Amino acid sequence: MKLWKKIVATVAVALPVLALAACGNSSSSSSADKTVKVGIMSNDVEIWSNIQKRLKKQGVNIKLVQFTDYNTPNKALQDGDVDLNAFQNYTFLDDWNKKHGTKIVSIGDTYLGPIRAYSTKIKSLNDLKKGDTVSVPNDASNEGRALNLLAQEKVIKLKAGVKSPSTADITENKLDLQIKPLDSAQTARSMNDVAAAVVNNDIAAAAKLKIKDSIAVEKITDKSSPYINFISAKSAKDKKNKTYQKIVKAYQTKETAKLMKKVYKGTTVPAWK
Repeated sequence: MKLWKKIVATVAVALPVLALAACGNSSSSSSADKTVKVGIMSNDVEIWSNIQKRLKKQGVNIKLVQFTDYNTPNKALQDGDVDLNAFQNYTFLDDWNKKHGTKIVSIGDTYLGPIRAYSTKIKSLNDLKKGDTVSVPNDASNEGRALNLLAQEKVIKLKAGVKSPSTADITENKLDLQIKPLDSAQTARSMNDVAAAVVNNDIAAAAKLKIKDSIAVEKITDKSSPYINFISAKSAKDKKNKTYQKIVKAYQTKETAKLMKKVYKGTTVPAWK
């Protein structure tokens, strides 16, 4: 009987302790649920740090994960290493989902940044000489944009009606230019080895290339919508995530647009409605 009383007493003491531990775990889990890891390109840190600061007041904690190339952010999103990412446009994502069997989706537009050509050797694409080499991004979306820019400047001609042209769609190349597809992150670094390089906006910013030094710029038209950048989530169900919606709402503000003008120095325009 004495033994039974000892057991009851021990359990009575232990239960409140366990209850307190459970409460502590529950509170920690609830807090963790509102911490969102967002994968961004390194040149976007100032914009996202501002959003991070504003959202903290709303109880949403953002952890920024920086990337320097276009191959890693979607893999990190799919693997769960980040919860959201913000770096790509619609054409890029369509190609990525098809190639990798993923179902990544846009949950909110951010900005549109024209692609540009740069050179340390010439002042215009019209100065290209026979046999010169031009580097372009090698992913389907941005290679197409780069080739369209070269066609826009009339140094090559492309097959009509192709949504995302590749080098196989070049129908005229009077200068016998060597079009050299490279990983997007390498295009800016290739400038010393080529006559001209076509570089994505964020890669150019990370490489400290100045807009005034570009020798050609992609024209923004009504047909530019496939090149709008956005915040991405792993699947369609994530569109209903209230915390993610807060992040999108915080991005799509006049404050972000004003900061964007300062940080990107006029190289991008807000793309949300």
